[in-house]
Amino acid sequence: MIEFIIGTSLAASAGLNAWMPLFLLGLADRLLPAVQLPSGWSWISSDLALWILGVLLVLEIVADKIPALDSVNDVIQSFLRPASGGIVFGAGTSAQTVAVDDPSAFFTTSTWVPIVAGIAIALVVHIVKATARVAANATTAGLAAPVLSTAEDGASFLLAVAAIVVPVLALVLLVALVIAVIVLLRRRVRRRAAAAG
Repeated sequence: MIEFIIGTSLAASAGLNAWMPLFLLGLADRLLPAVQLPSGWSWISSDLALWILGVLLVLEIVADKIPALDSVNDVIQSFLRPASGGIVFGAGTSAQTVAVDDPSAFFTTSTWVPIVAGIAIALVVHIVKATARVAANATTAGLAAPVLSTAEDGASFLLAVAAIVVPVLALVLLVALVIAVIVLLRRRVRRRAAAAG
């Protein structure tokens, strides 16, 4: 159960910011003795991976704060965030990768299940985020972009850190995130109904 909470939290974090959970997971593997990624995922904490992830994280944080560029970024991230979600869910739940010399084993074992779950979770979070961002940009002429982006980056950071360090707190944050999304969706439906009626 804890593995599922960790994986779900990391994948949800990736749905908000593709590089945040990967970078934090790599740092945790490198710096925290209690965190050890399985050998198949240890590349995440290599020097090269951490430098690349760090640069990509900074680029996404900056691009997501600029109105209009944030929408372009969301389109590009439609592919990257789910992929990141699959990687962090797989790594976070200690799933082992299959040897490259036996590609058929990937489909005959359950190795792919955590990766697919992470992709799905990150994709759903990304779709909700991108849709909300488009609506917010349209109603505020892009002025809300930096504020929303900062909140999303903060939520991504908190979810990833909680998943790595205190999974029970990550569960609480996930529940709070789901409740917030439901409340926002209900408000949106009410506003549309009021505008139509």
